[in-house]
Amino acid sequence: MAIIHDPMRVPPRTTTIYPAPYNAGFEGRLKRALTDRLSLTQFGVNLTTLEPGAQSAHRHWHENEDEFIYMLEGELILVLMDGEHRLRTSMAVSFSAGDRNGHHLVNRSPHRATYLEIGTRCKDENITYPDIDLTAEKRDGKYKFFHKDGMPYE
Repeated sequence: MAIIHDPMRVPPRTTTIYPAPYNAGFEGRLKRALTDRLSLTQFGVNLTTLEPGAQSAHRHWHENEDEFIYMLEGELILVLMDGEHRLRTSMAVSFSAGDRNGHHLVNRSPHRATYLEIGTRCKDENITYPDIDLTAEKRDGKYKFFHKDGMPYE
């Protein structure tokens, strides 16, 4: 058993693992990875805060991993292939593995928003980013990024 007495005090990560030029513009995203501190291996847990104007990720979908979002505070816009949806405090949304309707969250409000993000932790995964020239594969827990034509990012 592990306890985190105040998850908001876990040091946040403001960078991404995306290759350049797609790694820019995430300074307003504060992602607190709780999984390792809680000794979990089968699923990931992040406590994420988006400052006004920030986004969660590039719009994407996972081949093998499920994702779940629970809004703790504030308001965000969920951007999907079929349009935009407003998420408010206490709302939840899920993204099933293999659903090609890519998603990401954007904070267009003047206030910060915080949500809990829970997802499967597959060792092997394929991720598609439909709006940009980027795909990702995770093999044995390590990510590699590629152009859509298959050429790797360096």
